[in-house]
Amino acid sequence: MTDPTPYNESDSQAIVERIEAAVRGLRYGSVELHVHDGRIVQIERREKFRLEQLTGKRRGAGLKRCR
Repeated sequence: MTDPTPYNESDSQAIVERIEAAVRGLRYGSVELHVHDGRIVQIERREKFRLEQLTGKRRGAGLKRCR
C-alpha cells in the first residue's frame, strides 16, 4: 500500500477548524472521524442530552430499565 498524499497547509487548517467546530459546545457526546486510505473523509458529531438536567430529577428516578 502506498502512503496517501499529504494534506497541503490550507487543507490541514480547514480540517482542524471543522473538527474544532464539531467539538465546540459539545457537553455530552462524541466526534467521530472517518478515514479512508489515510485521509479524513467525514466528520460526525453526535450529541447526547441528559434528561436529569432537563427535569431536575436524579439519574434513573423517572426511567426504568427494560429487562
